[in-house]
Amino acid sequence: MVNIRALNDYVHRQKAQKTGRVMSSSGKGGKRLVADRRYPRKAESTPRKAAPRRKPAPRARKPRGPIRRVLGWVLWPFLLLWRLVWRATVFATVVLALIIGAAVFYTGTTIPPVDQITDGRARGSVTLMDRYGDVFALRGDQYGGAVTADTVSEHLKNAVVATEDKRFYRHLGVSPRGVAGAIRINLSEGRGPLSGHGGSTITQQTAKLMCLGEDYDPGKWQSEAEYIADCRESSMRRKITEAIYALAMETKYTKDEILRIYLNRAYMGSGAYGVAAAAERYFGKSAAALNPAESAMLAGLLTAPSSLAPTANLKRSQDRAATVLRLMNEQGYLTNEETAYWQANPATLAEGSERLRGGYFADWVMQSGPEFYTRDTTEDVVIETTLDPAIQAATAAAVRQVFSEKVREGSKAQVAVIVMSSDGAVRAMVGGRDVDASGEWNRAVQAVRQTGSAFKPFVYATALELGWSPLDTVVDEPFCMTIPGSGQWCPENYSRQHYGRVTLTEALKRSLNIPAVKVSEGVGRDLVMRVARDFGIYRDLKDTPSLALGVSEANLLEMTGAYAGILNGGSSVTPYGLRELRLKGDSEPLMGTPGGMGERVIRPEAAGQLVWMMEKVVSEGTGGRARLSDRPAAGKTGTSNEARDAWFVGFTADYVAGVWMGYDDNTPLTGVTGSGLPAEIWHEVMARVHEGLPVRALPSIEPAPPVRAPEPEPQPQAPLTGGRERVGEGVLQQVLRDIFGGN
Repeated sequence: MVNIRALNDYVHRQKAQKTGRVMSSSGKGGKRLVADRRYPRKAESTPRKAAPRRKPAPRARKPRGPIRRVLGWVLWPFLLLWRLVWRATVFATVVLALIIGAAVFYTGTTIPPVDQITDGRARGSVTLMDRYGDVFALRGDQYGGAVTADTVSEHLKNAVVATEDKRFYRHLGVSPRGVAGAIRINLSEGRGPLSGHGGSTITQQTAKLMCLGEDYDPGKWQSEAEYIADCRESSMRRKITEAIYALAMETKYTKDEILRIYLNRAYMGSGAYGVAAAAERYFGKSAAALNPAESAMLAGLLTAPSSLAPTANLKRSQDRAATVLRLMNEQGYLTNEETAYWQANPATLAEGSERLRGGYFADWVMQSGPEFYTRDTTEDVVIETTLDPAIQAATAAAVRQVFSEKVREGSKAQVAVIVMSSDGAVRAMVGGRDVDASGEWNRAVQAVRQTGSAFKPFVYATALELGWSPLDTVVDEPFCMTIPGSGQWCPENYSRQHYGRVTLTEALKRSLNIPAVKVSEGVGRDLVMRVARDFGIYRDLKDTPSLALGVSEANLLEMTGAYAGILNGGSSVTPYGLRELRLKGDSEPLMGTPGGMGERVIRPEAAGQLVWMMEKVVSEGTGGRARLSDRPAAGKTGTSNEARDAWFVGFTADYVAGVWMGYDDNTPLTGVTGSGLPAEIWHEVMARVHEGLPVRALPSIEPAPPVRAPEPEPQPQAPLTGGRERVGEGVLQQVLRDIFGGN
């Protein structure tokens, strides 16, 4: 029988045990039903032992379904491959980082101190000064001295950073963002990923300027241009090497030191290396004094220094500077008001900066001087020259005027003009219609052309030296000669007319061909060639009867120098433009004048009589358009075969000037002879050159009236001076009989 009482007691005990727990039949739970303990429980005398924590029983793994088992089998190879690739990538990254780190560390040990690499020029500079000591041209690599990031204008520093590398002070030498952006732009524009935009930082550009630490070696590179091209190579290998060098530079130098190297070595156009040289070249001030507009213009040159140089195209340079000013504004270096002001007031060239190109004259001096002190100098050189800036300006203005007024529009005819003193000192030179150009074909010294009748004075100089008189006569009549191997040759006058018996003066004045040939053959063609060579026409003279008509070639410099020899009394002349050459900072010259007057060619009396004859050419003959209104002048016209070249060369008592006209491709001139446009250009040049100069008489000697009968033709009376061989009288007489007939 069940004990009911005992059962009831059991139920009550169970209920009592549950009265302190949260019970909820609804499952929401609740607070305990007993009151909170008011006082802390007294510490028990013996601590209770913590009940050991039971480990949760492992859950039974549910058996995979057939789909999961199939997916596992399919994905298992890919998961394994991914783990292998991931581990290989991590390993390769660690190895690559170690290699790059070692390369950067090693490269950093090879980079020299910053003071040794600020001047990165491969050659020195050449400063050319005119006859008065003023600088008129700069050549070579100009360098204005070292600057630092603290000594240049703050505007220039900001302009360079804003334009070239706005994150310069935040990256470690290489900008992955910049490289990625450059590759994206290149690909979008249809170029290769490394062609066009480079995404280079200033540090990388500086590394390139340093050619990654490799100096110019003439034994390795054939020219400086080849060296520079190698430094600018854009292959992947070169880019990686450049990046390593840039990282090494960041460990070696501070940011301001890197910027210092960049500002000193960057090419800024017009031969200027570094911002100091560029500031002096374009604005005539130091790099510390540049305003925002000038700073923006210099910073803009870094993209394309040759084409953006203000001396090449000021407007294009100003437009680029306006863009740089906008970038400076966007990056907080200029306010909106400052940006608007400087964009409205762009930088302009300093007075005299334009003329510092030097033109054809400077090019000629650089070519004629010693190569190791001019074109390939490694030193900074100063050259004092013979250039007269006023005469150069007058010559250029005269050429411009004649071509603008008297040459048809669209004509490609070219011109060359030289003005020099009687001792050969060149005062002005124009080598083409672009009268102030530099680095172009210089027709005054590089164009070698037939001289035409401008050669005839040397024929008559030979006759006068041998004792002939300007008043002696020769018969102008139809004339033929038999030339061995060529047959019969019959020269004709330009007018196709004959004038009978004429004096030598009349023959020269009218530029008659037949008398010139007769005189040349009469005195001896070999002697004519000798006189011409001694006066400076040193090229291969054609030993034929047509020598007297100017079929041989010369350039304008040689012809003008030869005429200077006639003016100075018969002494040879070597034209020169260099007076003195010295190293910058030195007072003692390394070399002096390489030219000037040389040995005597003909007697002063013969030279004076020739001057008298040539004065008649201008006052009464074919050179009438060259006549000056206020002073006497002498000269000779010349027109080559088929009118391919037209010349006028002449002189006053003060200066000698030569003019050549023609086409570069040897096309015949249309309606132009030496008595036309060349004589007019000569007149305009000399009229301007002599403004304000006192009038001086020509050193001419009028011949005495003839005292002997006109027949037979005059015989040579004296040998050439200067130790030349005496001509056999009998041989000359036989030649004269063959030519003129009779006794």
